[in-house]
Amino acid sequence: MELDIQCEEMSPSRWAELLTTMKSCKTIRLDDCNLSSSNCEDLSSIINTNPSLTELKLNNNELGDAGVEYLCKGLLMPSCSLQKLWLQNCNLTSASCETLRSVLSAQPSLTELHVGDNRLGTAGVKVLCQGMMNPSCKLQKLQLEYCELTADIVEALNAALQSKPTLKELSLSNNTLGDTAVKQLCRGLVEASCNLELLHLENCGITSDSCRDISTVLSNKSSLMDLSVGDNKIGDSGLALLCQGLMHPNCKIQKLWLWDCDLTSASCKDLSRLISTKETLTEISLIDNNLRDSGMEMLCQALKDPKSKLQELWVRECGLTTACCKVVSSALSTNKHLKVLHMGENKLGDAGVELLCEGLLHPNCNIQSLWLGNCDLTAACCATLATVMTTKQCLTELDLSYNPLEDEGVRKICEALRNPSCNVQQLILYDILWSAEVDDELRALEDSKPEVKIIS
Repeated sequence: MELDIQCEEMSPSRWAELLTTMKSCKTIRLDDCNLSSSNCEDLSSIINTNPSLTELKLNNNELGDAGVEYLCKGLLMPSCSLQKLWLQNCNLTSASCETLRSVLSAQPSLTELHVGDNRLGTAGVKVLCQGMMNPSCKLQKLQLEYCELTADIVEALNAALQSKPTLKELSLSNNTLGDTAVKQLCRGLVEASCNLELLHLENCGITSDSCRDISTVLSNKSSLMDLSVGDNKIGDSGLALLCQGLMHPNCKIQKLWLWDCDLTSASCKDLSRLISTKETLTEISLIDNNLRDSGMEMLCQALKDPKSKLQELWVRECGLTTACCKVVSSALSTNKHLKVLHMGENKLGDAGVELLCEGLLHPNCNIQSLWLGNCDLTAACCATLATVMTTKQCLTELDLSYNPLEDEGVRKICEALRNPSCNVQQLILYDILWSAEVDDELRALEDSKPEVKIIS
């Protein structure tokens, strides 16, 4: 049994009602429910008395250090079987880390700890690392984004990595680590016995100087499948170094996020080689890099290679225009694996989307999710998009936000949604102006097809 509630103010009577339900829940999720430390005293009792409870998610609540202290009393009980604990953005400080250290040291059932968006600081996370080093700790996932960490944390992290072969996921994004610390972390990862599968280092002050060391991790850790270094200024030279590790036979990367990394079309030669030869790679994000049409053409040539197994391509805000749409269309008509295509924030125009639709309508194309927000589209291309919607039953998600479609365009899309052949389940239409009449039509459409979600 699951309890999953978000964004609900808890009155005393509602809370009492939920407590009865929680006694038999396997999963409890109460994000954004205005909970405080007083609620944690009750939750501690639930943790202690409900041995079937394995997941507790309390993100975005003002629990504070006092609340975590209450929770940990339950977590430390022998009857506790909790495996996953989410406390993101709960107004915690380093004071909570001593209590959480006790849980890590004493509770072998706990395999996931998510404490990002809290001001734990380097001193607090060093205390958590002490708990990780206890032989009883079997932690597999540790999320420490936005925790105000500095370069000084790496020595403690490396010591924990050395002693924790169970650790599979480490997220340190949005902390000011810098190149020197990241290099040190990479050396620790290469030496550690853990089979790390996920490493997130977004917005960590990384430049091309760190990329050779990250590349070494990629070539040595065949377990690493998910790497994110987005929002770091690694540039084309850094990408070239990363690709040395990515292309290594030992590397089994599946998901690669390189958004806002100061890449240009010069990087696309290496990226194309990666896409066309690394058959494990299924998802790549290149959002907010100035690849331009010439770079996109190289990527599309790679997508046409039979060895490419890419399923998701994110090229939002990459300086693309109508000029690249013919080669994208050709790639869509060739590649059977691509499921998700994000091309928003590019000046494709109606003519560009008409070209894309030729590829989308090809029998080989299996696109499920198509994002074309803010692409300078008007009602003129909506009839063709409607044809795609009614013809391609694989298409389940379509984003047309921030385009001046007006009543005429929105009506054409609605008409397609009404068609029994249309399988679109989520239509995203943010910031599009339409009349009250069209608004009534959209609401009526949602009523007649409850499986369809229109987000606006």
